[in-house]
Amino acid sequence: MPRFFRKDGPLLRPANAGDRYPERSQVTCGVLAGMVHAQLGLVQAMDLGRCRFGLVLAAIHRHGRRLTPLAEAGLAAEVQELRRLLLRHGLTRELAIQAFALVREAAGRTLGMRHYDTQLQGGWIMMQGRLAEMATGEGKTLAATLPAAAAALASVPVHVVTANDYLAERDARLMGPLYRALGLSVGPVTAAMDASSRRHGYGCDIAYCTGQQLAFDYLRDRLVLDGAGGLPRLQLKRLYGDNTRLDSLFLRGLHFALVDEADSVLIDEARTPFILSRRSEGDEEESVCRQALELAALLREGVDFTADYRQHRVLLSEAGNSRLAEAAGRLGTVWHGPRRREELVCQAIAACHLYRRDRHYLVKGDKVLIIDDNTGRTMPDRHWQRSLHQLIEIKENCPVTGRRETMARLTYQRFFRRYRHLAGMTGTAREVCRELWSVYGLAVSRVPHHRPCRRIRLASRIYADKESSYAAVLGRIREMHRTGRPVLVCTRSVADSERLGTELRRAGLCHRVLNARQDIEEAEIIACAGRKSAITIATNMAGRGTDIPLSPGVTELGGLHVIVTERNEARRIDRQLHGRCGRQGDPGSFEAIVSLDDELLRHRLGKSLRHILGRMLARDRFLAKGLGLLAMRVVQMGREQDDRRRRRDLLQAEEQLGRLLAFSGRKE
Repeated sequence: MPRFFRKDGPLLRPANAGDRYPERSQVTCGVLAGMVHAQLGLVQAMDLGRCRFGLVLAAIHRHGRRLTPLAEAGLAAEVQELRRLLLRHGLTRELAIQAFALVREAAGRTLGMRHYDTQLQGGWIMMQGRLAEMATGEGKTLAATLPAAAAALASVPVHVVTANDYLAERDARLMGPLYRALGLSVGPVTAAMDASSRRHGYGCDIAYCTGQQLAFDYLRDRLVLDGAGGLPRLQLKRLYGDNTRLDSLFLRGLHFALVDEADSVLIDEARTPFILSRRSEGDEEESVCRQALELAALLREGVDFTADYRQHRVLLSEAGNSRLAEAAGRLGTVWHGPRRREELVCQAIAACHLYRRDRHYLVKGDKVLIIDDNTGRTMPDRHWQRSLHQLIEIKENCPVTGRRETMARLTYQRFFRRYRHLAGMTGTAREVCRELWSVYGLAVSRVPHHRPCRRIRLASRIYADKESSYAAVLGRIREMHRTGRPVLVCTRSVADSERLGTELRRAGLCHRVLNARQDIEEAEIIACAGRKSAITIATNMAGRGTDIPLSPGVTELGGLHVIVTERNEARRIDRQLHGRCGRQGDPGSFEAIVSLDDELLRHRLGKSLRHILGRMLARDRFLAKGLGLLAMRVVQMGREQDDRRRRRDLLQAEEQLGRLLAFSGRKE
C-alpha cells in the first residue's frame, strides 16, 4: 500500500548501514483486510492530492528562483547542506520540494534541459509511491531523475527499472552528468556484464537495470543467503573474517524501485515466473525428445488430439491415449509411465503445431531464441520448460541443450511487492489500474499533456484476408510517400514484418525493417523513422522508449503517420503504438488496417463466423465492417480478461508455493 507525505514523519529514511539486506516483509491479508484494501483503492483512484500540487509547484519554483543566481560553488554547497538535512530528518515534504528544485536547476546546467511543470508533477507522483501515467513522448526519463535523485541524496539506494538493456545503458549515460553534478554515482546493469561489473552497478547510488536482470540477481542472492542459513549467520561469519559469501551478494536489498514502462514490466511480463536453473547431467534427454517427436507425428489433429491455440495447450483424446500407449510400448522404460508419456508427447505436439518460427522464436546461428510477445525482442537467457525448448531445437535442427534443473523461481508480483518503496511511470495504465492497486498497491495518477495533443485518429479498416489488408497498407504507404510524410508500419511478428518488407521491395519503395533480427540497430533505425519520406516497418514494441524526432519540414507535412496492421492482445499496447506519433505537441496521425486472418481473431472467432463476415466484407458491406471491428474489440477484451485471470492464478499458485516452502524452511 503506498505511503504519503505526512506531517508526523518522512516518506523515506536513509538506509541503515546495519540493515544489510532490507526488504518489505510479506504479510498475508485476510478477507476483511482485502475488502478494506479494495475500498481504499477506490479512494486512491480519485487522486485527491492532485488539487494540492499547485502549492507544491509554487514552492518548487520559489526555491528554484533562489538557486538560479548561484555559482557552481554555491550550488555544490546547497547540495551538501541538503544531504546533511536529509540524513538527519529523512525525506520530508519540505526537503523533497527543495530536492526537486535543486535537481531541476542542476539538470538545466548539465543537460541543457529543465523539467517542465508536468514532469515535476510526474516526479512528485512517483515520490509519493504512485504510478504516473504520462502520455508517450512527455519526457518520462527526465521526470524519473527527480524522485531518483531525491531518494539517493537521502542515502536510499535506487533501482530504475527499464524495458531493456539498451535503455538501461542509454539512460544511465544520458542522465549521468546530472547525477554526478549532485555528487551521486550512477551505473547500468545489463545481462552482458560479468558478476563483478553487475555488483559495481548495484553498488552505485542509482542503478539502471532491467526487471529481468534484477529478479535473477535477487534469486541468486536468495540462494546464497538461504544456503548460508540466513543473513544473521553470514554477518556472524564476517566477524570472524569470512567474507566470501557475503561479498558474493549482488544487491544491497530492495529499497526503492522506479519502474519505467510499468504496465509492460508489472503486468505483461508478470504472466511468466522467473526460473533460475542449471543444466542437469545426463545424455538421454535428446534421444527421448526425438522419440517424442516421432510419436507425435503418428497422432492426428481432431482425432487423437485437440490443440488449444489460445492457451498453447494440447489435449489427448481417448483414442489418442490408446494409440500412444500402443506405439510407446515398443520403446524404453521411460515411456511406460502414462503421465510422463502423455506430457512429453503433448509438448512435442505443441512444439510442432503451436510454436511458430519468426513468431514465437527466432533461429539465430545455431540457437533458438525466444521472442517476447510484448516487446518483439529476443530473450537470449530464457528457456522454455519441460523439454519444450529441446523439442524445438530438434525441430529446427539446432544443437540440443541439456535439460535444465530448477534452482529457484519467483514471479514479478511477489518480487516487486518486496520493495520498501515502489513507484513507476507509463503512458498506458488506465486499463489495468485496478490490478496495479490490488497486486502492487500502486495507485495511478494521470499527468496532463505539456502541450496540446495534435494526434489525429483515422477510421479503422478491416478486410476479409491478409492479402487484401496488405494491399491496402501498400496503397496507404504509397499515398503518404508521395507527400513526403514518414510512415511507421507496426506488425505483430518477425515473419509479418519481413513479408511486408518483401512487398515493399517489389513495389520499389525504399524502407527499413526493425525486428528481433536488428535489435542491436534498434535505436538508430527508430530514430530515423521521422525523416522525410522514410518508411519503417517494425514489430509492435520495437523501439519503445526511444523518441522519434521529426526532421525539418515534416511538421508542415503533417508529421509521422502510424499504420497498425494487427490488433494486440491488450488495448494498452495498441495505444502505445498510436503514441509513436504526435509527441510533445507535434502533429501526427494513425490508423488500423486489419483483417479477419489476424491471429487474435483466427484463434478466438469461430471459423464459420469468420467465413460469413469474410463473404460480407468481400461485397463491401458497411454493416460487415462495423461487425468485424466490433468482433475484434470483443475478442480483444476477452483476451485481456483471460490474461488477467492467468496472472491472478499464477500469483495465487506462487503464494501457495511460498507458504509450502516457508514451512519447509526454504525462502524460494
